[in-house]
Order: sequence, then C-alpha cells, then structure tokens
Amino acid sequence: MIRPNSILSVMQTATALAMIQARTNLNTNVSTAATAGNDLSADMKVYYDMQLLRDAEPHLVHRQFGKKATIPQGTGKTIEFRRFADLPRNLTPLTEGVTPNGMSLDVAAITAMVKQYGGYVATSDILVMTAIDNIMSEAVQLLGSNAGIVLDTLCRNVLLTGTNVMYANDSATGSAISARADLLQTANLTVREVSRAVTILRQQNAPTLDGSYVAIAHPNVIHELMANSEDGWMDITKYTRLDDALTGEVGKCMGVRFVESTQAKVFGGASSEDSAVYGTLFIGQGAYGVIDLEGGGLQTIAKARGSAGTSDPLNQRATVGWKAVEATKILVPQYLLRVESCVRDFGDQPEN
Repeated sequence: MIRPNSILSVMQTATALAMIQARTNLNTNVSTAATAGNDLSADMKVYYDMQLLRDAEPHLVHRQFGKKATIPQGTGKTIEFRRFADLPRNLTPLTEGVTPNGMSLDVAAITAMVKQYGGYVATSDILVMTAIDNIMSEAVQLLGSNAGIVLDTLCRNVLLTGTNVMYANDSATGSAISARADLLQTANLTVREVSRAVTILRQQNAPTLDGSYVAIAHPNVIHELMANSEDGWMDITKYTRLDDALTGEVGKCMGVRFVESTQAKVFGGASSEDSAVYGTLFIGQGAYGVIDLEGGGLQTIAKARGSAGTSDPLNQRATVGWKAVEATKILVPQYLLRVESCVRDFGDQPEN
C-alpha cells in the first residue's frame, strides 16, 4: 500500500527489494539465535496477529458456512466424518403379536486431510531504516488480505467440485439450457431462477441455516439480479441489523440470503457467446465441512533482524508471514447447488 506522497519511498523500496530478491537464501531464514531481543515482544505479536485476522476476515466468505471441525494435536492429519443414510419407509402394517424385522443403519465414512499453506515477505535493514511508511505494518495488512483470499479460494475450489449443478434458463425466451457452453448472455439469475434453485434444494431435503438458504454470488450477478428482480429483492437494511449480518451479506431474495464476493467463481469466456459464466453457490446447512488442526490456525510469523543466525551474518533481513493448516470437504453433495448463469453488462469478466 503506497501513499501518494511517498515517491522517494517508492524508489528506495524498489532498490531495496531488488537487493533482497538477488539473495538466494531467503527461504532458509529460520530463527536459530537464543539471545534476547531477536523476536517480537508478546504485545507486538498479539497486535500483528489481530491485524492479520482483521484483514483476512472480510475475504473468508466461503468458509463461514461450513461445519467446523478441529483435529486434536497428536492424532494425525486426517479426520473422518460419518454420514448416516435415511432409514427406509416401512409402510407394511404390523402383525398383531409378531415382532417385525429391524431396520439396518447405513453409514458412510467421509475423510479429509489437512494441509499447510502460507506466505511471507522479506525486508532489508536499509528498507526499514529509509522507508517513510511503516513497512512491517503495511506488510502485515497485505499478508492478512492475502491469507484471507488464499484460504477462501481453497475452500471455494473444493465446493466447485460438487456435481449438483443447475443452468439458468434463457430469460428472454424461457428456453431450458443444459450445459455451460450453451449459456447465453440472457441466461441470467432472475427471481424465477432463484426460486427454481430453492425448489431443488427443498426437493433434496436440504436444511436451512437459521431459516434461510445462503447463496454466494459475484457482484456482477448481484447487479443482474437486482436489476431484474422487480419486487423480489430485499436490501439487507430491510430485514436485519448490520451487526447480525453474515460476512458479505447484501440482501435477500426468495428466502435466500445473498452474500457478495469477488471470489465467487467466474468461468471466463465459457458460454456459447464467449461470455463469462458465473457460478453462484446455494448452500444448505451441513453441506460441507471446514477442518483445521489444533494449534494450526491462521497466525503471523515475524522474524526480526538478527534472528536467522549464520544465515544472516550481518543482520540485514527480517521476514513476516502467515501460515495456516486447513481443509474443506463436501459432506452432503445434494445440499450444495451451483447455479451457472451469465450477465448482460459484464460479459468479458476474466476467469478467477
């Protein structure tokens, strides 16, 4: 984040970063020193952790509706969810005095394995001493945003593997569409299509989240829906306090609470008219799980100058980064519906 009055800082930053990038051992900047003063103070660590989380949270849209699970330390990297099938409908009357056959439970195991993700930036002593901006603070803000986007994209990509898909009908002709490549710019997410998506979830007995389904949609899809909803769209201020809103929530349509995110999937140039196709996720409760490892949540790792031992003999470099251990797993595929549609005003949106 560069401020307009920091022209000198930009030049100094570019020079210093070029010097840093010329080094080949930045990835081995591991703290081996035991002397005092090489690590951040406890107060500074807490401050940077909070700042990182604040900047990450607005981007964690897809993860917020998953069933939360934590793997205890010392129990491996894999977690097992157990899903029980519905019992059969026994419509045969009982015979007086005769014990009927019992019903069998049918349980399926669903496993997920967590993986670790992260990223960091390195700064030189010259950069820190000469830059006008607070480099460490700026870096933590950028890293927080980066962490949120990375973790949310990982979750989104798993949800996109769901096979429960609906294609928006052509709103101009009413013609049904059955493939992404056949979508037209007039195949839009309208109130009628939202109602159709809700009906599909209801047909599959998908439970709601506190009385409503949730949809994660791109801002361009929200624009299209609001422009063609007539009286079907309700702004968030009309039905709830902002303090009670979901992260990214902007409004409601046909009983579905819509959450807006630029991380909602865009399939660039995927329709028959070479227009972008947008994937809107309609979610019922329990559709998927988000898993982390005990003690492996999102955290800041900062290494002060002088903390790398012989890897940094002149105390020239410091690093700050983030890491997290996580996984996402679809638990009940029929509770998750992807609706693919186009928009008329933003047909050339690139894939994300």
